[in-house]
Amino acid sequence: MARVPRRLGVALGAAAALGTLYALLRSDAVPVEVAEVTRGPLRVTVDEEGETRVRERFVVAAPTLGRLLRIELDEGDAVEAGAVVARIVPSPLDPRDEAAARARVEAAEAQLRAAEARRTYAEAALAQARRDAERADRLRAAGTISEGAREQARLELSRAREEGRAAAFGVDAARHEVEAARAALIAARGPALAGDALRDACRDGDAPCVAVRAPVAGRVLRVHEESERIVGAGTPLLDLGDPSDLEIAIDVLSADAVRIRPGAEVVVEDWGGEAPLRARVVRVEPSGYTKVSALGVEEQRVDVIAAFADAPVPLGDGYRIEARIVVWQGDDVVRVPGSALFRRGAGWSAFVVEDGRAVRRDVAVGERGAFEVQALSGLEPGERVILHPSDRVEEGARVRPLRVPREP
Repeated sequence: MARVPRRLGVALGAAAALGTLYALLRSDAVPVEVAEVTRGPLRVTVDEEGETRVRERFVVAAPTLGRLLRIELDEGDAVEAGAVVARIVPSPLDPRDEAAARARVEAAEAQLRAAEARRTYAEAALAQARRDAERADRLRAAGTISEGAREQARLELSRAREEGRAAAFGVDAARHEVEAARAALIAARGPALAGDALRDACRDGDAPCVAVRAPVAGRVLRVHEESERIVGAGTPLLDLGDPSDLEIAIDVLSADAVRIRPGAEVVVEDWGGEAPLRARVVRVEPSGYTKVSALGVEEQRVDVIAAFADAPVPLGDGYRIEARIVVWQGDDVVRVPGSALFRRGAGWSAFVVEDGRAVRRDVAVGERGAFEVQALSGLEPGERVILHPSDRVEEGARVRPLRVPREP
């Protein structure tokens, strides 16, 4: 008789469990994930891969046809402007080649005069930009112009300063092109020496060799032709540049490039360090090109050039990075998760949880970030919206929130 109450308790427990399961199965509340509408800053970025590169890269080429002696420089070696980086034993010139060489000398001299004219213009533009920046500082101090106008004047000054540097480099390069073209007129007898003996004779001036000199000071970035061999005029020998003066080339879709403006902030990530690096857009290239994506789709791409805001940076030439280009940002924005929005006709809508039921709201959408969207109207901070609403969620349906995800 003592075992009957025990069996009765087990039966009652099983009945209660079955009743609870039956009630859950009959419940019409749809389990949903919800998130809260918030107010705060929102940043819209264009995220793409990029590559660092030396800002001013010079390709030193063979000035004449002849035998290139072995280049003794290695990648990373420092060179001074005017230093000998290679030597070439020129081949004898026939009358036709000599006339062509003289024409190249005249063309190089004309290029030098053009480079000097560009330098003069850049110097005048820099002086004017400096005066404009000083005037903008005074007007900003007096409250006559906005801070944005003052920053634009400073940006123009920075651009004019860089253009002046580039023009000066252009003059140096053109001057060395003239020297190289003149050296091409040297008629070589083709000495019988070879190897180290010929190299020593060229160094001592005992053989008619053409000395190829560095147009600028910098470091050797790449050696194209290291071994001794016959090279033609114009054959690239090595690349020179300053690896501490880097810029970033970011290829973006042409549809995204139209939103990017010079001066836009760039956040550099995944470069190998812990903290992100800061940069600014210098220019958007005026022409695009076709590139095949990893999925085999042809895309129109445009290069965006950015300059590091902090120097020096622990990167080198040709390093891969991830770039986030800021195209819009707001400090006080009503933010809603993008996964809560769905199309309804030509507009957007979202389901809000009110008293345990789903209520559809039409939402006016503004800027779109990576995970959040600006809500211009239709939603208020503090309201809970349903994420990834399924076809079971409809107007007035009972819902059961599963969790409220934390903000990233």
